[in-house]
Amino acid sequence: MSRIGKQPIEIPSAAKVKFDQGVLTAEGPKGKVEQKVKGVKLSIEDGSIEVKALGEGSNDRAMHGLMRSLVANAVAGVTEGFEKVLEIHGVGYRGEVQGGNLTLSLGYSHPVVFAIPKGIEIEIDKQNRITVRGADRQQVGQVAAELRSLRKPDPYKAKGIRYAGEVIRRKVGKSGVGGAV
Repeated sequence: MSRIGKQPIEIPSAAKVKFDQGVLTAEGPKGKVEQKVKGVKLSIEDGSIEVKALGEGSNDRAMHGLMRSLVANAVAGVTEGFEKVLEIHGVGYRGEVQGGNLTLSLGYSHPVVFAIPKGIEIEIDKQNRITVRGADRQQVGQVAAELRSLRKPDPYKAKGIRYAGEVIRRKVGKSGVGGAV
């Protein structure tokens, strides 16, 4: 049995949780998250959620821990929310939020326009620090990964978009030593 799956999930007073026909719906001050639940049995009682495995096979045990984590993330997301912070490095690289779009200058000949998805909030500090917030953990991570992929950090000059605290392994460029005379 999964150690993670055994732990009950406490439902905060600010959240409302419903389970109907294989879909768990959590609502709270940060938004609404729906999570499909399969391969486990879910019971909501006394302000907590219990996740039970259907069998003892290795696949059942794996689904037990996974589904418990996904349900816990849904409940935490609607009450506390999730956020990822990205940094823009490079001379002239900047970003700004205009309406429902994020406009980025990343050294290309044209500005890059990124449409902000529904349920996600993007904030820019000092034109080079992007904060992605939302109730759905998977969606926040996906949007952050898509933003990073617009201009991945260069290993030679470390220019581009990176996660806050991410360490870029730098490569040595041309040294001019030991070449032809």
